[in-house]
Amino acid sequence: MSPTPLRIAITALMLLALAACSSIVPPNFRRPENPTGTIDLARKQLQGAAPCCGSFADLSYQDMLPWQPKRFELGANSPVANLNGDRSYFLAFRLPGAAKLPYTISMKSELNGRWLSSSYLFAPTAVLLDDAFQPIHSEDVQLCEYMGWTSETTGAFGNIKVMDDKARYLVIYSSAKQQAAQTYWEQSPTTFSAEAPVKMNSAGSFKIPHGPDGVVYVGIENDTYRKAVQNAVCGKSPGGKGVISTIRSVVDNDLLRRKMDNPKDKGT
Repeated sequence: MSPTPLRIAITALMLLALAACSSIVPPNFRRPENPTGTIDLARKQLQGAAPCCGSFADLSYQDMLPWQPKRFELGANSPVANLNGDRSYFLAFRLPGAAKLPYTISMKSELNGRWLSSSYLFAPTAVLLDDAFQPIHSEDVQLCEYMGWTSETTGAFGNIKVMDDKARYLVIYSSAKQQAAQTYWEQSPTTFSAEAPVKMNSAGSFKIPHGPDGVVYVGIENDTYRKAVQNAVCGKSPGGKGVISTIRSVVDNDLLRRKMDNPKDKGT
């Protein structure tokens, strides 16, 4: 049976679609027209906001720290504080008195941006305060990348430990040092090509910049976050010399040790 005009048309459309797919670059791998536009705009927006508070004592601590990490979005609709000369969006919590010391507070930041190459992270600075709102511990939290099976278990993870029984409050903001830093991100595309598939350069910097806003999860560490922190990647692994070289080094060291233990043993 000869093909009908309808079948011919459908076949042609399918072939055109397949040809188009072979040259399409996924949106998150495309180079944006202005790679720094998003983060620059966010920084400008933060600098233009009027701070509500100038000290830790000025903040409101009505919210209790969640018993497990909870999602918070910091941005244009969030209050701004000027803490230690650093302007930042912030979160403030009362610490649960029922929590047994020591305990761990986990954090996760999500990539902020449509394109991976122009995304950034809100990197938290954590401050523990006593009952007089005086800092007893301050830490720029190191973020490490973990790629889980779901979006809930994927992101840049970090944590701090609460060990002082005087700790009553927690403030999360982002210091100027944090906002100027970067986080290692193993999946970062560093160079692009118009060819398909997309070409990536493995010798790139693999760094995601920190920005002033974004989504951050904060709460007492649960099993999911504990495993993510334990298995997260904090930097590029140092290059080895290869399996054969490693085996040869082990054998040579063993022979040397045998000769030292028994000078009459000439080895092989």
